[in-house]
Order: sequence, then C-alpha cells, then structure tokens
Amino acid sequence: MGLRDGPHRPGSHSLSLHSHAKQKKGAGVRRKSPPEMSSVTTKLSNAANIASSEAQALVAGIRKALGNMKSLAVEYERDGKSDKVQKLEEMVMEVVASYEDCAALTQAIKAVPEVYQPSDQPMDFETLIEAEVIKIKEASSASVQNHPFFRQFRESVWNVHHAGQPMPGEEQEDIVMTSTQMSILNVTCPLTGKPVIELVDPVRCVDCRHIYEKGPIMHYIRSKKPPQCPIAGCPRVLQIGKVVCDPLLRIEIDELRSSEPAVANATNVEDFTDVLDEDDE
Repeated sequence: MGLRDGPHRPGSHSLSLHSHAKQKKGAGVRRKSPPEMSSVTTKLSNAANIASSEAQALVAGIRKALGNMKSLAVEYERDGKSDKVQKLEEMVMEVVASYEDCAALTQAIKAVPEVYQPSDQPMDFETLIEAEVIKIKEASSASVQNHPFFRQFRESVWNVHHAGQPMPGEEQEDIVMTSTQMSILNVTCPLTGKPVIELVDPVRCVDCRHIYEKGPIMHYIRSKKPPQCPIAGCPRVLQIGKVVCDPLLRIEIDELRSSEPAVANATNVEDFTDVLDEDDE
C-alpha cells in the first residue's frame, strides 16, 4: 500500500498536461506513420517536461517547509514546549503525505511519453497520469510514520535530550539512510575535490545524478571529447543542457550540510508560531 492521501491532489497538474497535449495534438489521436509518431512523441515529451518541472518545484517547496518545521520543533523541545512539538508532528505527517503525492505526480508525468500508445481514439491524458500515480503509490510499501522525512523529524526532536541514545522501539545498531543521503550520490566534486556542501554553484546531471561545480564541469564538457562523467566508473556522456541546478539540489545540499555534526543549528526558520498559537488564544 502507498502512503495515505494528503491534502494536495494531483488533478490540477494532470489537467494542465492534458490541455497542453491536446493543443499540440488536436482533439484526437490518429494512427500515424513513424515520422509523424516521432513528432508526436517529441511534443508530448516537451509538454511532460514542462509539467514535471512545475510539479518538481512544488515538491522542492514542500521539502523546504519540512526542514523549517523540523528546526522549529527542535527549538520548542529545547524550551520544553512539548504540546507545540506534538502539534508540529501532526502537521509534518500531513505535509509528508502531500510531499509523496507530489513526488508521485512528478514521476507519473515524466513516465507519460514512455507509456503512451498511439490509438484511433482520443487519448485521455488525465486518466493516463492518474493510473501512473496509482501504480507508483502501490509500488511503495512505506507508511508516513516510516518515511525518512518523518523519521528525521522525530530523531531531531529526540536528540535534543537523548543524543546518542536510540529512540524507543529502535535498536542501537539500526542505521537509517535518509532521503538526502540516497539523493546525494557523490559527496565531493570530482573535478575540484571540494565537498558538495561547499560548492558555490552546484549542478547535477539529470541522467547519472552526479553533482559538480558548474564552472569546472562546463569547461570539462566543452573541452573533453567525449565528455564522459568524471566520476570513476560512470559511463554517462554529459551534455550541457542536461547538467543543471534542479529545484531540489540546493535543498538537498542544505539538508546534508545541516546534518553535519559541526554545523550550528539551522537559522532563518519560517515562523509557524501563529498557526500553533491559535488554540492558546
């Protein structure tokens, strides 16, 4: 079973893609010759990329909000405001569910050009995207309580007074790989040797997901023939248009930076106090 539905619903983004694709292709889909099919696939892929970028930006915003809520909960725990920590925990569960909805939508939109089949009948792209979302959610066995972001939230609060001790119900030797650790594939730039958390202008390859400093990697791509990814063993050939700073990259680097033991507590935390103080009035 996938995560339970959160307050965000993917309908608006799928409708946007549906309308965009219809404008490009007309009301229906005729059986086309190979050259025509190539054109349709390209247009569909372009429309999917636009809609996917919009959804990914929303995912990035939700992820940033989760980080801010975690930092605020740590401050409340230090101040002994356990009731506010509990309220924040409930809010985080809702936001995590919405995050998973948006992440599933992003994956589903990107999958549309691959699963699209030509037909004499009009194509309902909204239904196609919703079916992909369902498949993605069903493939996930995680619950909100076991989601890496929710676990990070609880562990951060727990460590305020119990640093170095396992949380109740967990063994000391258990190691949980966070979502950020799974997303950051290389912790140093292969060209400069700088840690990823120290990069001034980080970029990431959309194909192999490796991270580099922008200036050196762009020079590398222009001068190296072929410009194979400089990470040892990676077979990908880099292209300038596919090495970018995607919406999540800086957020993931910030999360990695904040997880370093020597880094001070997060700052610039958004103020959720008004929301939490409503019941106190």
